[in-house]
This record gives sequence, C-alpha cells and structure tokens, in this order.
Amino acid sequence: MRRNIIITALVVLAAILSYFFFFQKKDTQQVNEVLYTVEQAAFPITVVATGELDSKKSVKIRGPQGMRSARIFETTISDLVPEGTILQEGDYVGKLDQTELANRMGNIQVEIDKIKTQLEQAKIDTAINMRDMRDQIVNTQFSLKEKRLSVDLNKYEAKSIIRQTQLELEKAERDYQQLLEQYELKQRQADAQIEEIMTNLRKNEMEMQQLLSLSDQFTITAPSDGMLIYSRDWNGKKEPGSRVTAWDPVVAELPDLTDMISKLYVNEVDISKVTKGQPVDIKIDAFPDVAYTGTVIQVANIGEQVRGYDTKVFEVIVQVNETDSIMRPAMTTSNEVLTALYEEVLSVPLEAIQADSLSYVYVMNGKQITAREVIPGPANNNGIMIKHGLQAGEQVLLTLPDPNKEYPVEPIDPAIKTQIQAELAAELAQRKAEAQKRAASIKEMNIRTSDGSGGGGMIIIN
Repeated sequence: MRRNIIITALVVLAAILSYFFFFQKKDTQQVNEVLYTVEQAAFPITVVATGELDSKKSVKIRGPQGMRSARIFETTISDLVPEGTILQEGDYVGKLDQTELANRMGNIQVEIDKIKTQLEQAKIDTAINMRDMRDQIVNTQFSLKEKRLSVDLNKYEAKSIIRQTQLELEKAERDYQQLLEQYELKQRQADAQIEEIMTNLRKNEMEMQQLLSLSDQFTITAPSDGMLIYSRDWNGKKEPGSRVTAWDPVVAELPDLTDMISKLYVNEVDISKVTKGQPVDIKIDAFPDVAYTGTVIQVANIGEQVRGYDTKVFEVIVQVNETDSIMRPAMTTSNEVLTALYEEVLSVPLEAIQADSLSYVYVMNGKQITAREVIPGPANNNGIMIKHGLQAGEQVLLTLPDPNKEYPVEPIDPAIKTQIQAELAAELAQRKAEAQKRAASIKEMNIRTSDGSGGGGMIIIN
C-alpha cells in the first residue's frame, strides 16, 4: 500500500514538472516570436515596378511611304524574316500583301481604257462636226459670190431691185461672218473638251505610275546593318499576318543593342516618389542571377490607362548603365528604384506601429509591456522609420498576448514632438531640393514611344 502511494506521488510530480517544462517553454517561445529588437541601420525606400527592355536608338524599317496618297490605308504583312536575323544593308526583310494595290491598279487601268475610248470618240465627233462646218462655210462662200454677182448685174435695174439685191448681199455676208465665228467657237469647244479628257487621262496615268512605283516598295529591304526585331503596337508584335496602316507603316526595327533602356510603368500612388537621377537596380526575368544598374532619365507628367494595369500608371524610362550581349528588346525586367536612403536610423516592421489619435508601439521592459508614443518617419514596403521614441536594442511587440488588456501609456512631451516634426519637415524639404538638383543634371531627351499601350513599342531619341 505504501509502495503504491509513493509510485502515485512520483507520477503526479513528473506530470507537474513536464507541464512546467514543456508548456512554459512553449509560452516563452511564443513571446519571443512576436518580439522585434530595434536596430540602427540603413533604411532604403524603393519603388518596385515591372518593365521591359528597349533600345534607346533604333532604325525603323518602314513599309511604303505613299500609301495614303494612293488611298491605300491598310495592308497585311505576307512574309517577314525571323526575328533576330542579322541583316546587311539592302538585304531582304519581307513583303506586304499587294491585293488591295492590285485591285486599285486594276480599277485605274479600267478608268484609263475608258478615258482613251472617250478621247477617241471625242476626236471622231470633232472631226465630223468640223467637216460639216467647213462644208457650210464653202457653200456660204459660193452663195456670197452669187449675191455679189447679182448686185453687179442689177446695177441698171430699178432702184428697188438694186436695193433688194444689196440687202441680200449684206445678209449673205453677215451669215458668212457668223458662220466663221461659229466655226472658231466650235473648234475651241472641241479643243477644250479634248483637253479635259486628256487632263483626266494624264491624272490617271500619273496615279498608275505612282502605284507601279509603290508596288516596288511592297518588297522591304534593310535600310542599314543590324539585328531584326519585330515592331510592336497595342496589339502586340507585328508578324506575318499583322496589319500595317498608312499612318504607322513601321514593319520592324534594327535596334542599337549597345544602348539600352528599361521602360516601366509606376502606379499613381508611387509616382510622386520617382524623380530623374535616381539609381535603379535592374534584373532581367530570363536571367535572374545577373544584376544591372540604371538611372531614371525620364518620368511622364501625365498618367495613362495601360492594358494589364487596374489603375492609371506613369511611364518611367531608366537608362541601363551596362552593356550585355544577352539583352534584347522586349525582355521583361524587374526594377527597384531607390527613391531615398537614410543612413543609420531606427526602424521597426510596419505591423509594430499602432495608430489611432497618435502613433505608438508596445515596448517590452523586462516582463512589463507599455504603449509608448513614437514619431514615425518615412516608410518602405517592410518597415517604418522611428524618428523619436525608441532606442537601439529595445524590444517591441509585433502582436499583443492579450489584445483586450489595457497597458500603461508613455506619451511624448508636446514641445519635443513639435521640434521633431519641424526637423522632419526641414529634412524632407532638403531632400526634395537635392532631388530637383539631381534631376536637373540629367540631360533633357526627347524620347518618343510608339504608343501608350504597354505593348512594348520601341523608343527613338530624335
């Protein structure tokens, strides 16, 4: 009996010891897991955006330049050499579909044939009409001679007969003169009619010559040496089967791969942080192990709605500092723009900051937890600077063990708060001035993109 009591007591004691050993240790681990030790270190503020590579300079390979004047407003790429082909000046690039051009030429040829028929008919009609007029003139001349002869024969007749023959002669002379004038007018009218037909004929023949010259341009050759890159518009790459318009006849491009940029779109929330001259860390998604650097050289002033983005975005152009043979236009890039860097400052994770009427953190002092007011500074994606209220080495809680419990509050002296906030405002103004000075040092460039669709259009510096 005594032995059983001792065994039972030992089991109970072991259970109590196990409880304190395991469960108290677990509670301690849970507390440690939600604590963050404040450290003094560099605090970067960045804007992250996806972009794509482009060449800063490129030679456009264009289709026919006279399509609009020929009233051909759109055609299709029927053939195009593979993207990435190395070309020499004058090499074959591709062909455009000439169906509409052929139809247009056929219609004009029909019109030319019709005009030539009209011209021939007009010449025949003119010849017939003028011959009739000449016959009338000859007949009138004979009649006029007869009237003159009658006047001579009747000069010894009665005065009334002499007067009558003179009047008939005058009438014949007047008819003859009117006939000559009519003949001249008819001739001028016929000449004008034929000239009008000839003008129309020349116009159509000139248009046909223009189309014949234009048809030669439907076979496209390289304007210079380089590597072929397909052009892009809002609808994607221009490949065989894509449409080419008279307003944008670019078929492909020969980019300068030694001078690259990264074109990215920054949302309207972050664009105010981005200015010219800021450094950028760049990675190409296809080669994530290779890192590059860049500099912001242009920031759009006007937002745009780009396919694939839910909100308005602003285009930002980043000059890539390095040259690498693996870089190709349209490669997707990951860009981290360093908008500000604070050296040796205190910061805490974002979840450590609590805010209602003031900002505060929960500080662990030994075993006691207090709610301490702090003055926060700028924030990045992970943390927030603390300008006043904490010291390096202190521990703050990221979550509270008991959210329903009230903890002692440590407020900041209002005078100190006013002073710190003034210092923050002065520091912000100084940084803005430095950013403006840095932006002013970047050379102004007229960078023009093919469109604002985010489709990867090339960029040209004029």
